[in-house]
Amino acid sequence: MIRVLGFFIIVFLVALGFAWLADVPGMVSIQWTSPDPERVPIVWQQTPAVAAVVVGVLLAVFLLAVWIIRVILKSPVIASRFFQRRRKDKGYSALSQGLIALGTGNAKLARRFGVDADKLLSEEPATKLLLAQTAQLAGKDDEARQRFEAMLDDPSTKALGLHGLFVEAERHREPIAARHYAEEAAKTSPGLEWAGKAVLGYQAVAHHWDEALKTLERNYAAKLMDKKTYRRQRAVILTALAQKLEDGEPERAYSLAKEAHGLALDLVPASVLTSRLATRRGDIRKASKVLEATWRLFPHPDLAETYAHVRTGDTAVDRLKRVKALSAQRANTPEGAMAIAKAAMEAREFEEARKQLKKALQSEPTRKAFLAMAELEETESGDKGRMRDWLARAVNAPMDKAWVADGIVSADWQAVSPVTGRLDAFEWTTTGNFGEEAGDVLEDSLFEAPALAPAASMADSEPVSPPVEIVSETAAVDLEAEPVSKDSQFAGAPTQADDSAEATADVSSGEKAKAGKQGYEGTTDDVKYSPALKDLPEATSSAAAPAPSATKSEGPKAPEKSDDKAGAGAEDDNKKVVAVDADATEEPEKPKADAAEPDLDKEDLNRPIEFPLSRMPDDPGPDDDDDDDKKAAKTTRPRFFN
Repeated sequence: MIRVLGFFIIVFLVALGFAWLADVPGMVSIQWTSPDPERVPIVWQQTPAVAAVVVGVLLAVFLLAVWIIRVILKSPVIASRFFQRRRKDKGYSALSQGLIALGTGNAKLARRFGVDADKLLSEEPATKLLLAQTAQLAGKDDEARQRFEAMLDDPSTKALGLHGLFVEAERHREPIAARHYAEEAAKTSPGLEWAGKAVLGYQAVAHHWDEALKTLERNYAAKLMDKKTYRRQRAVILTALAQKLEDGEPERAYSLAKEAHGLALDLVPASVLTSRLATRRGDIRKASKVLEATWRLFPHPDLAETYAHVRTGDTAVDRLKRVKALSAQRANTPEGAMAIAKAAMEAREFEEARKQLKKALQSEPTRKAFLAMAELEETESGDKGRMRDWLARAVNAPMDKAWVADGIVSADWQAVSPVTGRLDAFEWTTTGNFGEEAGDVLEDSLFEAPALAPAASMADSEPVSPPVEIVSETAAVDLEAEPVSKDSQFAGAPTQADDSAEATADVSSGEKAKAGKQGYEGTTDDVKYSPALKDLPEATSSAAAPAPSATKSEGPKAPEKSDDKAGAGAEDDNKKVVAVDADATEEPEKPKADAAEPDLDKEDLNRPIEFPLSRMPDDPGPDDDDDDDKKAAKTTRPRFFN
């Protein structure tokens, strides 16, 4: 719009000028005199407007003539410039198509366009980069390295060549060469972000912390990072340097760790190291304040462990009180509950430990919490069953939190990732799929303390007297194997006398009674009444030898014959016959009480029974062989089950 307005203004001024010339009175007269006086002079006389038009036309003709003369004189230069421009246009077109082919991954096409562009644009740096990257894409490492090295001679392409050589060195896993190229690039162009970060990473991996601090300062001065990132990375480097100097230069290490804690309050290793060095200096208050400040931001087990031992020589009860005070500054955290539970177990406060472990397991059921519960059960009551139950739950429990970086799990914190060389890469997190799969339901009854503490060994403990008062002294009852009749109506089923069969007993009062289940028979408590293994009679003795067993297909039919020595009116038809198989011994059925059977004496019921056993009552013994021949030859021993 402005240009149109200007054009109209110019036209208006020209028209105004011609109108003014037309109104000017007078004539413009030009006279040409001849040297010959006889000739009449030539006079050209016109109005001012016509004279102005004529002058303008003559000027335009003169300028056109000058331009034609210059074109004729400069025609060789103009022709050369035209061909050069055309060549460049073709070269840039080939370069553009080569870059597109390189981006699509077509190495052959990119190389062809790169060669054409290099011929047409011999001094263009982009063509050299295209050919070098095409060689990298095609896997021609030697050619790519030579092309990048050729760029080092030109100052305008030196940084480009160093970056290409740096990439090649990293591809071939040559960290020394890669660090050298990165340092050279940082010196050539201090503002290169890749060079500054690469140099810092390689110095950190090599644990050259003093040099890393200087590189970090240069990167921050070149505005390659913001202030927050600078403070965090400086705190990490200072912590790593303090850990390195902790044993040799504790004073410098303390100042570095304290500065790192001030830069990053949530950095757990810096807080732990500062507290530990402050404790060594005797500054207990400073050591506690540092840990408390970090605990409020980031609860961690290492903070609780260091806080518990911040004052040397304290008792377990004092450590428990201190850990409780730390946990209260950020309540309801699994880390605080686990720390209190550990200190409570050391102080033998099992009720408090059980309460805290319940909180930890209900909020974050990890493997460490289950193992702590197993340790608590073993320490408090020695209950192996409950301990094994918690250990079994720990097998399928989620993994505990650990320091993880780039797939690497470490028990201790590290300042740099061993895989990528990245600073502050380790994070305190879970290593498994925590919370994705539903775990076992933990009922409240699982956390209750056992009512009675189980004995360590029943065989070594003193025998416990039965609760029933013994009226008179009774004699031990010896069981005898019952004879087997050959004319039994049950074919192929050898019988065994029931362990509640009648037996004779000499009583001091002279009274006879039928012997039933007496004492603690049928339970595991009769172990303490059993004689020692070395005092047992041989298995082949006549008093303990049971009736030989037979298979179902062979052997005589033998009905059970009861030895009614008690004479208390027991009938033969009330006796049960139990078939004893050679493969397994089943529990015999109890005989039905006869209506005419007299009442047993109270003193006989409380009398212990001695059995000629060769092993523990609840031991089923070795598995029987599958061979039928061995089954027929094997004999059974008198035994009972719970």
